[in-house]
Amino acid sequence: MMRLGFLGTGWIGLNRMDAILSTDTAEAVAVYDPNVAMTREALSRAPRAELCTSLADMLKEELDGIVIATPSADHAEQCIEALEAGVAVFCQKPLGRNAREVEDVLRAAEAADRLLGADLSYRHTAAMRAIRDKVRSGELGMVFAADLVFHNAYGPQSQWFWDPRLSGGGCLIDLGTHLVDLALWLLDFPAVEQASGRLFRNGRLPTSNEVEDYAVGSIDLADGTNIRLACSWNASAGADADIRATFHGTEGGGEMRNQGGSFNDFTAHMLRGTERELLVAPPDDWGGRAAIEWVNGLSAGEGFAGSTSGLLATARTIDRLYHRDWSDARASARSPASGRGTRVLAGGFEGRRQDG
Repeated sequence: MMRLGFLGTGWIGLNRMDAILSTDTAEAVAVYDPNVAMTREALSRAPRAELCTSLADMLKEELDGIVIATPSADHAEQCIEALEAGVAVFCQKPLGRNAREVEDVLRAAEAADRLLGADLSYRHTAAMRAIRDKVRSGELGMVFAADLVFHNAYGPQSQWFWDPRLSGGGCLIDLGTHLVDLALWLLDFPAVEQASGRLFRNGRLPTSNEVEDYAVGSIDLADGTNIRLACSWNASAGADADIRATFHGTEGGGEMRNQGGSFNDFTAHMLRGTERELLVAPPDDWGGRAAIEWVNGLSAGEGFAGSTSGLLATARTIDRLYHRDWSDARASARSPASGRGTRVLAGGFEGRRQDG
């Protein structure tokens, strides 16, 4: 049995705990969340776990791995602290607030040769995997364009989401990370030639102290493929959410689409002219699959080589959409724990928001 710690036990943290413990390959031996109610709920599901007071306290428990579901500002620093202690990590996205932080984490994981998983959960939907199979089989022909959308009728309730120092950005890094990752993952992470984004806050350009609540972007790949994306919080979506990913090929198209405004139910269709062939329909219990894949790899003894693919490529593309300079990331002499901003641990998941 893998000995795991759970750092952050809000809605997402508890959901991933349930998924991992259902495999019967791991046990929760340590938990921490500053929210007392969330800690109490975690201990009700793992009554033999030790209640810890900090990450440092948790790392005293001889863990095999740790599941991190804390605010974005803490991800990189907490991942590095765990990895340098020889503990494998599964972390909520984004792994870091920018590409430099992501690279710092990857360096630490490689140096420790520990498995690093990131919760890019939409890769694990049956709908996206069905479309990827069609792309790999050549049934779409040459994919030359993609359109991806994630509009959320709700916005974050925790205030740290709205502080760019703590979040690294708004809806683009929160929801758009999934869109960029899905596109690059489905196409096997080709080189990105250029990317440009446009951000809005209440219909205007955000100030330096604000994050965006609406974003659009265009990504040109080195092979000529174009990716367009749009995402938003508090959207007038006509439903809880509008989530779509459409891939256009010379022989046909593939589309994932949420059903009835759901955050969880997706169909996949093969598109040929005016015809739509259903490939996948709900139900599909996909939410915890990334976490399960990580713990199965951990149980099998996988090290850094088995880590989630494409993390730096996605982070660098997000930086480009934000018009950030990441070109000197590899030469950065900044210590892994420096420049992280204010450390904030916020317990719980509030409101009807799904950013998993």
